[in-house]
Amino acid sequence: MSAPPSFELVPARTLLPHEQIDEADVERLAADLKKRGMLEEPIWVAAREHVILNGHHRFAALQRLGARWVPAWVVDYADPEMELARWGAGPPLTKQEVIQRARAGQLFPPKTSRHIWHGPMPKARPTTLAELQSETPGPDFGSVSRDRGRPAGPR
Repeated sequence: MSAPPSFELVPARTLLPHEQIDEADVERLAADLKKRGMLEEPIWVAAREHVILNGHHRFAALQRLGARWVPAWVVDYADPEMELARWGAGPPLTKQEVIQRARAGQLFPPKTSRHIWHGPMPKARPTTLAELQSETPGPDFGSVSRDRGRPAGPR
């Protein structure tokens, strides 16, 4: 049985995107986040690689709003429960290709990859924007990645 994803507040500076973003979507999300003061749904991150698997636009919106921490479901990317597919037509993608492109800064177009978790789904963990913008997250966050470093390669 696969280990379920763990909830962590990950330092924003350690995360590597593998897809480009649509600026209009980021602007809309940033405005909504600022108005609501809360992020309802964490992004998905590959544990060892620090690569964003799902949530590039949420990540960019949080960065735009000065977030130092990003709420994330952290998963073992090698786990067979994490499926990699495409949103549209095109050649099959591999997990290794996703990691290599993220490390090299050679981003796929927006909405190229589709990551699907087939294991037990965690509950949503809403997080306040104020918490994400703070120097240190509050005491309510037991599983916090304080500084996991980041893999080599350009951002």
